[in-house]
Amino acid sequence: MGGWTDTWFAGTGKVLNIAVFPPVEVTVVTRPKRAGEPQIRIHAENYQDVYDLSSDAKSWTKHPLIEAGFKLFQLPPALHLDVTIYSAAPAGASTGTSASVSVAILGALDLLGRRSLTSHELAAKAHYIESHLLKLQSGIQDQLCAAYGGINYLEMTQYPEASVSPIDLPEELAWELESRLLLIYLGKPHSSSAVHESVIRRLEKSPKFRRYLDPLRAAAEAGKEALLRGDLTAFGEAMIENTAAQKNLHPDLVGERARQVLEMARRYGVVGYKVNGAGGVGGSVTLLLAGDARDKHELIQRLENAHADFRHLPIRLAPHGLRRWRSDDTPPV
Repeated sequence: MGGWTDTWFAGTGKVLNIAVFPPVEVTVVTRPKRAGEPQIRIHAENYQDVYDLSSDAKSWTKHPLIEAGFKLFQLPPALHLDVTIYSAAPAGASTGTSASVSVAILGALDLLGRRSLTSHELAAKAHYIESHLLKLQSGIQDQLCAAYGGINYLEMTQYPEASVSPIDLPEELAWELESRLLLIYLGKPHSSSAVHESVIRRLEKSPKFRRYLDPLRAAAEAGKEALLRGDLTAFGEAMIENTAAQKNLHPDLVGERARQVLEMARRYGVVGYKVNGAGGVGGSVTLLLAGDARDKHELIQRLENAHADFRHLPIRLAPHGLRRWRSDDTPPV
């Protein structure tokens, strides 16, 4: 909750985010580099792409977000890297997968060296890649969520600086929240095209229009307070307030497919719902079921039958963010 307020045009922001599995997995295998071969081989498993990359390449090739991470580290010229990247989350699901990929790659490369960067610093570098190297519109919350994991309340006092306050739930409350959350993929990658650029231009140019960000900040704060009280019904109300605030920014931020899911979910008495990310044509929707959750599997079946593209993505709360380790005793390079 609170997305859009973690951006350069918002200035200050409040965000509540929850890290969930499935994770992004990055494996880096090293060996001596052979004469004449490129230094890096990329296995982007979700795209079924295998290709070579030179660490001194002057332009991006297939996957700029993956490739950009290697620009921030000075790799030993005699070292070859075989890099495999995979996630069970579909691309464009508006669940922060791109930021997770970037954080994981940077974490692996930092571990390959001297492990000198904190989680916060790795998140900042991942954001730098999107906002500066790739010139993309990017808030800061996805990178921080990927790096820290768990449930966090972020306060951005001055873009892109933010404090991170973890929210530790009692074990039983965490179990209940996990069991009542549903993530529904809408079957199309989310769109960041004309509608989103229109919103950004309005926010950039009109201080008056920026008041529409206030309800998003308020929803994040309300969600935080509800979790600290252990009140999941109030948490669901904050999710609904956040979605209404997104729609006020631009009606198409809550797209037709999302509206179809929300209409059916309301008939099943859900107490919370939120369109994830920037919304638009595709992406995903998070639902919070009522306390008994007795119709959970019936609702999932109805949603998946309602549209050939709709898919329930099983999720679990992810108490940890970036985790990295070596599988042998090879010293850092």
